[in-house]
Formats: sequence, C-alpha cells, structure tokens
Amino acid sequence: MKAMIFAAGLGTRLRPITDKMPKALVPVGGIPMLERIIRKLRDAGFEELVVNVHHFAGQMESFLEGRSGISISKEDKEPLETGGGIKNAAGLLGKGRFLVHNVDILSDIDLEWFVSRDCVESLATLLLIDTPAERCLLFDDDMRLAGWMNNRTGEVKSPYPGFDPSGYRKFSFCGIHIISDKVFGLMEDWPSKFSIIDFYLACADKYPIYGVVAENHRLIDIGSPEKLAEAERLIAGQSL
Repeated sequence: MKAMIFAAGLGTRLRPITDKMPKALVPVGGIPMLERIIRKLRDAGFEELVVNVHHFAGQMESFLEGRSGISISKEDKEPLETGGGIKNAAGLLGKGRFLVHNVDILSDIDLEWFVSRDCVESLATLLLIDTPAERCLLFDDDMRLAGWMNNRTGEVKSPYPGFDPSGYRKFSFCGIHIISDKVFGLMEDWPSKFSIIDFYLACADKYPIYGVVAENHRLIDIGSPEKLAEAERLIAGQSL
C-alpha cells in the first residue's frame, strides 16, 4: 500500500516561522515534522510515499531530493486543499488503496493496527478520536459516516434529507485515512480544489465510508505556536 503525506499547506497559524519555511519542515524536538511522518510510515511498512508540495516548494524538493520511494506531487498555483490534493496526485498513487496522513499530526497511533482495521470494500476508512471538538463527524451504530456538525454554530451537513444529528455518534477526524482508488473516478467532475470531507459527505449515502476509533492514544495537531510548544514538551518528556 502506498501512502500520501499532505504537506502543501501555507501554515498561516504558525507564522512568523512559516514566513521563511514550509510548515512541513518546522522542527519538533529537533526533527522536521515531515521527517517524523516519513519515519512513522516507513516503520509501519509503507515503502512508496507521495508528498504534495506548494509553500516553499523548492525547500521541500531539496529536502526530499535523492530519497528512494518518494514522489512529489507539486501544486503550483495554489494549495488544492485535501480533496484536490488527492485528485492531483492520482497518477502517482495509482491502483489500489492508499493511506493519507497530515504532516502536522503527531501521534503514538499504531498505523499497522489501523491498516488491519481497514474495511477494504469501503470507499474510505477514517481514523477517529473520541475527543470533543468544534467540528465533528457523525456516524451510525455501524460506524458508517452519515454527516458533519459544527457544535458551536449548530450547522449540519448530510447527504440524507431531514437528517437529525441527535441519533448519531460524534467523533473527531484526526487527519489519517485509508482511501480506495475508486475515488479518482468519482472526483472527475469535482473542481481542482476542494475538501475531502465535503467529498466524503457527498458520497456517503451511495458508498460506505467507515470510521475506526483510536483509543488510549496521544495525538497533537500542530496548528499553532501553542500546539508546537506543547508537542515539544511531550517529545522532551518522551510522551510522544
């Protein structure tokens, strides 16, 4: 199975650090985020990796130059968001299921365990955490995706008419998922730039998308200087 690392983001919340380098190369515990994710994927048995790049693409290409088994999916004009990034990398990802991992997600989650829990007949299997968040995904009792909700505003999205979120289970998506190559055909009519969550929600009533909950985990989304400092503390204390 191939894996893709989302590393094309602008990292605006990490400014001013990202005024001079891509977020993916920001060091955490002395090691760039991208290097940490590459090592995690390699340790889990992923030999062929695809990395999308945009912000300071030259720095990213220099960092990855000469590494075997790594292909670069370049997003020249602008970042294509999560769905567009996958669509743009279709030629590199090829046939079969593939794993996608956000570059700014550091965790102790066992990726081999997650792969073993993948529903191979699904359009996608999403790794979830049972942690309160402003935005969450909604699943039925079979852990099939049914909708999305903003807990602060009450906004709800679902492909099902008259959808009532009260009867569904809420989980946070942690930016790690396994996806079928069937998505490439379904994405043909989508624009070049779009969210993978919007895509999933548009497909969920026609194609099964399941969630797997990670328990007893440590996970941090390094999206701000405060989170970066927290990650540094966790790594220094060998808690991550």
